[in-house]
Amino acid sequence: MNISLTRMDPAGSDREALMSFMTANEFPFHMRPRPSASQVASSIEDGSFDDEDTTTYWIEHSELGRIGTLALEDLTDPTPLFDLRLDSKFRGRGLGTGVLRAATDHVFKTMDVNRFEGQTREDNIAMRAVFLKSGWVKEAHYREGWPVDGGTPVASVAYAILRRDWENGTLTPVPWDDFTIDRAP
Repeated sequence: MNISLTRMDPAGSDREALMSFMTANEFPFHMRPRPSASQVASSIEDGSFDDEDTTTYWIEHSELGRIGTLALEDLTDPTPLFDLRLDSKFRGRGLGTGVLRAATDHVFKTMDVNRFEGQTREDNIAMRAVFLKSGWVKEAHYREGWPVDGGTPVASVAYAILRRDWENGTLTPVPWDDFTIDRAP
């Protein structure tokens, strides 16, 4: 499987394709699971897909064609984040690991950063498995940190990969053992 990333021109030549992709799919684990055309248009206009802090790519598969989008975010911070959206017809096929590995390669080959981070909801088991299969390490579990429209918040789970782990094929574990204190009443 060969995955490539093609930079998108969301306000120009890719606008209609992006509008179509975003409104034709449901993204159940995102803050806005079913964006309307007006919401997508507004996001394009305000630079949410392409500005100094965000660059968006089409995810291209060598056999399947265009399978989704990848936005690299927080590009002015020392640790970029990403937003990954696969077309619904390509979900559940085991493509996520290859996509995340391609994204990680892209970040570490083109950016001068030492960490790459992503977050997902605690109930997005498929994405959490993708993180682990791709060599990422769980770093945080933010209880009730992900708002759910019309429902109870769920936990947001953060994963990251370090440049040195990517370069060496290693995993640097998080030191979870905290110090102890006397909790006298």
